Amino acid sequence: MGQFTNLTAADGFTFPAYVAQPAGQPKGGLVVLQEIFGVNAHIRAVADGYAADGYFVVAPSTFHRVKTGVELGYAEADMQAGMALKAAVEALPVPGVMPDIQAAIDHAAQGGKVGILGYCWGGLLTWRAASALNGLSAAVPYYGGGMTTEAEAARQPRVPVMAHFGEQDHWIPLDSVRAFEKAQPGVTVHVYAANHGFNCDHRGAWNAEAAKLARERTLAFLAQHLG
Repeated sequence: MGQFTNLTAADGFTFPAYVAQPAGQPKGGLVVLQEIFGVNAHIRAVADGYAADGYFVVAPSTFHRVKTGVELGYAEADMQAGMALKAAVEALPVPGVMPDIQAAIDHAAQGGKVGILGYCWGGLLTWRAASALNGLSAAVPYYGGGMTTEAEAARQPRVPVMAHFGEQDHWIPLDSVRAFEKAQPGVTVHVYAANHGFNCDHRGAWNAEAAKLARERTLAFLAQHLG
């Protein structure tokens, strides 16, 4: 089990991050970016899982600049609260929350080469980080909401990227995923017979088969680029 620690961004802002360490020598570092529900029990479990696989994992609270101590569930009221918090972070002056993600990358580097992966909004932030931040060796966005828009698809990632999408995702139309593939031929794109949020076993959208396959592919990708 991991624990929370405070990290400090380049602008002096201090925020919490959940840190989970492997039992032995780390294979590498890994930043895990939350959905719109905070660094909740699910995200902590994801971090613990990758730590069990040998990675030094850092999951920063990307809501902390607008609200502290966010831990939401998956009911409709939680969804609305999370969407409002995401909008508030997205409305921050540039560079917004990116310095916090950079601080998480820097902290994760004590584990070796660093990868980044994120879910939903965290998937979008993962995609942005792959093109804008330093110290990364791989990026894995899961159903990154908004990353298939024309503006986001025009970004140029600096590191290898593997992206996971669900073909039944009503938030991310499949035609936009196919357009993203054409715009980003260097990105490995996997599409599953699943809905948005298929990796989260706390949600009704959980798809065990898709989640298992995506995780296996992610671990192989991380092993290839981080060690």
